[in-house]
Amino acid sequence: MKRILIISTFLLLANLSGAQIIISLLLGDKLNSPNIEFGLEGGLDFTNVNGFDNTGNLRAFNLGMYFDIRVKDSWFLHTGFQGISNLGMRNLSASDLEFLEAETYNVEGRYNQKVNAFMVPVLANYKFDNHIYVEAGPQVGWLYKGWVAFSSDEDNKDIRIKDYNKDLLNWFNAGVAVGAGYKLFRGTGWSIGVRYYQGLTDVFKNRSSSLHHSLLLKVNVPIGVAKPD
Repeated sequence: MKRILIISTFLLLANLSGAQIIISLLLGDKLNSPNIEFGLEGGLDFTNVNGFDNTGNLRAFNLGMYFDIRVKDSWFLHTGFQGISNLGMRNLSASDLEFLEAETYNVEGRYNQKVNAFMVPVLANYKFDNHIYVEAGPQVGWLYKGWVAFSSDEDNKDIRIKDYNKDLLNWFNAGVAVGAGYKLFRGTGWSIGVRYYQGLTDVFKNRSSSLHHSLLLKVNVPIGVAKPD
Protein backbone atom coordinates (compact mmCIF):
# COMPACT_ATOMS: atom_id res chain seq x y z
CA MET A 1 0.00 0.00 0.00
CA LYS A 2 2.80 2.45 0.92
CA ARG A 3 4.62 1.68 -2.33
CA ILE A 4 1.46 2.37 -4.35
CA LEU A 5 0.93 5.72 -2.60
CA ILE A 6 4.57 6.77 -3.11
CA ILE A 7 4.54 5.86 -6.82
CA SER A 8 1.13 7.50 -7.32
CA THR A 9 2.29 10.71 -5.63
CA PHE A 10 5.43 10.83 -7.78
CA LEU A 11 3.43 10.39 -10.99
CA LEU A 12 0.93 13.05 -9.92
CA LEU A 13 3.67 15.58 -9.18
CA ALA A 14 5.34 14.83 -12.51
CA ASN A 15 2.06 15.37 -14.39
CA LEU A 16 1.35 18.61 -12.53
CA SER A 17 4.85 19.92 -13.24
CA GLY A 18 4.53 19.14 -16.94
CA ALA A 19 1.13 20.80 -17.19
CA GLN A 20 2.43 23.84 -15.31
CA ILE A 21 5.30 24.28 -17.77
CA ILE A 22 2.98 24.04 -20.80
CA ILE A 23 0.44 26.55 -19.44
CA SER A 24 3.20 28.92 -18.30
CA LEU A 25 4.75 28.89 -21.77
CA LEU A 26 1.37 29.61 -23.39
CA LEU A 27 0.04 32.19 -20.95
CA GLY A 28 2.93 33.31 -18.77
CA ASP A 29 1.67 35.29 -15.78
CA LYS A 30 -1.38 36.78 -17.55
CA LEU A 31 -3.79 34.71 -15.47
CA ASN A 32 -2.48 36.05 -12.15
CA SER A 33 -2.48 39.34 -10.31
CA PRO A 34 -1.75 40.31 -6.69
CA ASN A 35 -5.40 39.52 -5.87
CA ILE A 36 -5.93 36.41 -8.01
CA GLU A 37 -3.97 33.17 -8.02
CA PHE A 38 -4.55 30.62 -10.78
CA GLY A 39 -3.12 27.14 -10.96
CA LEU A 40 -3.53 23.38 -11.13
CA GLU A 41 -5.09 21.30 -8.36
CA GLY A 42 -4.69 17.55 -8.24
CA GLY A 43 -4.56 14.72 -5.80
CA LEU A 44 -5.51 11.25 -4.65
CA ASP A 45 -9.16 10.78 -3.64
CA PHE A 46 -10.49 8.10 -1.30
CA THR A 47 -14.21 7.90 -2.08
CA ASN A 48 -17.26 5.83 -1.17
CA VAL A 49 -21.09 5.88 -1.35
CA ASN A 50 -23.39 5.23 1.60
CA GLY A 51 -26.18 2.66 1.51
CA PHE A 52 -24.28 -0.26 -0.01
CA ASP A 53 -22.56 -3.40 1.32
CA ASN A 54 -19.23 -2.83 -0.40
CA THR A 55 -16.10 -3.25 1.72
CA GLY A 56 -13.67 -0.63 0.52
CA ASN A 57 -13.01 2.95 -0.53
CA LEU A 58 -12.21 3.59 -4.18
CA ARG A 59 -8.88 5.30 -4.84
CA ALA A 60 -8.78 7.66 -7.80
CA PHE A 61 -6.82 10.61 -9.19
CA ASN A 62 -8.43 14.04 -9.50
CA LEU A 63 -7.08 16.90 -11.57
CA GLY A 64 -8.40 20.37 -12.32
CA MET A 65 -7.77 24.09 -12.18
CA TYR A 66 -8.40 26.57 -9.39
CA PHE A 67 -8.70 30.28 -8.69
CA ASP A 68 -7.99 31.93 -5.34
CA ILE A 69 -9.68 35.34 -5.50
CA ARG A 70 -8.93 37.81 -2.70
CA VAL A 71 -12.11 39.16 -1.14
CA LYS A 72 -10.65 41.13 1.75
CA ASP A 73 -7.32 40.98 3.58
CA SER A 74 -6.72 37.26 4.33
CA TRP A 75 -10.10 36.10 3.01
CA PHE A 76 -10.26 34.44 -0.42
CA LEU A 77 -12.84 32.73 -2.62
CA HIS A 78 -11.48 29.37 -3.76
CA THR A 79 -13.20 28.05 -6.88
CA GLY A 80 -12.45 26.37 -10.19
CA PHE A 81 -13.27 22.91 -11.47
CA GLN A 82 -12.11 19.31 -11.18
CA GLY A 83 -12.22 18.26 -14.82
CA ILE A 84 -10.84 14.79 -14.10
CA SER A 85 -12.81 13.67 -11.06
CA ASN A 86 -13.87 10.17 -10.06
CA LEU A 87 -16.07 8.76 -7.35
CA GLY A 88 -17.44 5.34 -6.55
CA MET A 89 -16.92 2.32 -4.32
CA ARG A 90 -14.75 -0.80 -4.22
CA ASN A 91 -15.38 -4.51 -3.61
CA LEU A 92 -19.11 -4.67 -4.39
CA SER A 93 -21.27 -7.36 -2.79
CA ALA A 94 -23.75 -9.63 -4.58
CA SER A 95 -26.67 -7.43 -3.49
CA ASP A 96 -24.80 -4.33 -4.68
CA LEU A 97 -24.29 -5.91 -8.09
CA GLU A 98 -27.96 -6.85 -8.31
CA PHE A 99 -29.05 -3.26 -7.64
CA LEU A 100 -26.47 -1.93 -10.10
CA GLU A 101 -27.78 -4.32 -12.79
CA ALA A 102 -24.26 -5.58 -13.39
CA GLU A 103 -23.42 -8.76 -15.21
CA THR A 104 -21.41 -11.26 -13.17
CA TYR A 105 -18.81 -13.75 -14.39
CA ASN A 106 -17.77 -17.29 -13.42
CA VAL A 107 -14.25 -16.10 -12.69
CA GLU A 108 -12.76 -14.89 -9.43
CA GLY A 109 -12.32 -11.14 -9.56
CA ARG A 110 -13.18 -7.71 -8.19
CA TYR A 111 -16.20 -5.53 -8.94
CA ASN A 112 -15.97 -1.75 -8.44
CA GLN A 113 -18.48 0.99 -9.20
CA LYS A 114 -16.87 3.99 -10.89
CA VAL A 115 -18.40 7.35 -11.78
CA ASN A 116 -16.86 10.18 -13.80
CA ALA A 117 -17.82 13.62 -12.51
CA PHE A 118 -17.19 17.29 -13.15
CA MET A 119 -17.00 19.02 -9.75
CA VAL A 120 -17.01 22.74 -8.88
CA PRO A 121 -16.12 23.87 -5.33
CA VAL A 122 -17.07 27.36 -4.10
CA LEU A 123 -15.21 27.70 -0.81
CA ALA A 124 -14.46 30.50 1.62
CA ASN A 125 -10.71 30.34 2.26
CA TYR A 126 -8.81 32.02 5.10
CA LYS A 127 -5.01 32.23 5.04
CA PHE A 128 -3.14 32.71 8.32
CA ASP A 129 0.17 34.57 8.64
CA ASN A 130 1.96 31.25 9.23
CA HIS A 131 0.86 30.11 5.70
CA ILE A 132 -1.71 27.61 6.98
CA TYR A 133 -5.15 27.94 5.42
CA VAL A 134 -8.64 26.61 6.15
CA GLU A 135 -11.59 26.45 3.77
CA ALA A 136 -15.26 25.50 3.76
CA GLY A 137 -18.32 25.84 1.53
CA PRO A 138 -20.57 24.16 -1.01
CA GLN A 139 -19.55 21.96 -3.92
CA VAL A 140 -21.68 20.96 -6.89
CA GLY A 141 -21.09 18.44 -9.63
CA TRP A 142 -22.29 16.77 -12.81
CA LEU A 143 -22.15 12.96 -12.90
CA TYR A 144 -21.80 12.14 -16.59
CA LYS A 145 -20.62 8.52 -16.81
CA GLY A 146 -20.86 5.42 -14.63
CA TRP A 147 -19.97 1.75 -14.87
CA VAL A 148 -19.22 -1.39 -12.89
CA ALA A 149 -15.61 -2.38 -13.53
CA PHE A 150 -14.76 -6.10 -13.33
CA SER A 151 -11.11 -7.06 -13.12
CA SER A 152 -9.42 -10.45 -12.78
CA ASP A 153 -5.99 -11.97 -13.28
CA GLU A 154 -6.94 -15.61 -12.79
CA ASP A 155 -5.07 -18.32 -14.74
CA ASN A 156 -2.49 -15.78 -15.97
CA LYS A 157 -5.18 -13.91 -17.90
CA ASP A 158 -5.73 -10.18 -17.41
CA ILE A 159 -9.47 -9.44 -17.71
CA ARG A 160 -10.94 -5.92 -17.66
CA ILE A 161 -14.66 -5.40 -18.39
CA LYS A 162 -16.83 -2.27 -18.08
CA ASP A 163 -20.59 -2.64 -17.62
CA TYR A 164 -22.06 0.86 -18.07
CA ASN A 165 -24.96 1.98 -15.86
CA LYS A 166 -25.23 5.75 -16.35
CA ASP A 167 -29.06 5.48 -16.44
CA LEU A 168 -29.05 4.59 -12.72
CA LEU A 169 -27.31 7.84 -11.76
CA ASN A 170 -28.70 11.20 -10.77
CA TRP A 171 -26.81 13.63 -12.98
CA PHE A 172 -26.62 16.39 -10.32
CA ASN A 173 -24.63 16.14 -7.11
CA ALA A 174 -24.24 18.69 -4.33
CA GLY A 175 -22.75 18.81 -0.87
CA VAL A 176 -20.36 20.60 1.46
CA ALA A 177 -16.58 20.53 1.69
CA VAL A 178 -14.10 21.48 4.41
CA GLY A 179 -10.35 21.47 4.20
CA ALA A 180 -7.00 22.74 5.41
CA GLY A 181 -3.48 23.00 4.08
CA TYR A 182 -0.11 24.68 4.10
CA LYS A 183 1.48 26.93 1.47
CA LEU A 184 5.14 26.12 0.91
CA PHE A 185 8.13 28.40 0.29
CA ARG A 186 7.02 31.06 2.79
CA GLY A 187 3.61 31.35 1.23
CA THR A 188 4.76 31.91 -2.36
CA GLY A 189 4.78 28.42 -3.89
CA TRP A 190 2.95 25.12 -4.04
CA SER A 191 0.52 24.16 -1.31
CA ILE A 192 -0.39 20.78 0.14
CA GLY A 193 -3.67 20.03 1.83
CA VAL A 194 -6.59 17.77 2.59
CA ARG A 195 -10.29 18.26 1.80
CA TYR A 196 -13.30 16.27 2.99
CA TYR A 197 -16.50 16.27 0.94
CA GLN A 198 -19.91 15.10 2.12
CA GLY A 199 -22.61 14.81 -0.53
CA LEU A 200 -26.15 15.84 0.36
CA THR A 201 -27.92 14.48 -2.73
CA ASP A 202 -28.34 10.85 -3.77
CA VAL A 203 -25.88 9.46 -6.31
CA PHE A 204 -28.37 6.80 -7.50
CA LYS A 205 -31.97 7.42 -8.52
CA ASN A 206 -33.61 4.51 -6.70
CA ARG A 207 -31.42 4.28 -3.61
CA SER A 208 -32.16 6.79 -0.85
CA SER A 209 -29.22 7.96 1.29
CA SER A 210 -26.75 6.93 -1.44
CA LEU A 211 -24.56 9.87 -0.46
CA HIS A 212 -21.06 10.29 -1.82
CA HIS A 213 -18.26 11.17 0.61
CA SER A 214 -14.55 11.47 -0.05
CA LEU A 215 -11.20 12.47 1.40
CA LEU A 216 -8.88 14.24 -1.05
CA LEU A 217 -5.13 14.55 -0.48
CA LYS A 218 -4.21 17.38 -2.81
CA VAL A 219 -1.43 19.54 -4.22
CA ASN A 220 -2.01 23.05 -5.62
CA VAL A 221 0.49 24.36 -8.17
CA PRO A 222 0.22 28.12 -8.88
CA ILE A 223 1.16 29.29 -12.37
CA GLY A 224 2.95 32.61 -12.89
CA VAL A 225 2.09 34.01 -9.48
CA ALA A 226 2.40 37.75 -9.28
CA LYS A 227 4.24 39.27 -6.33
CA PRO A 228 2.03 41.10 -3.82
CA ASP A 229 2.18 44.88 -3.67
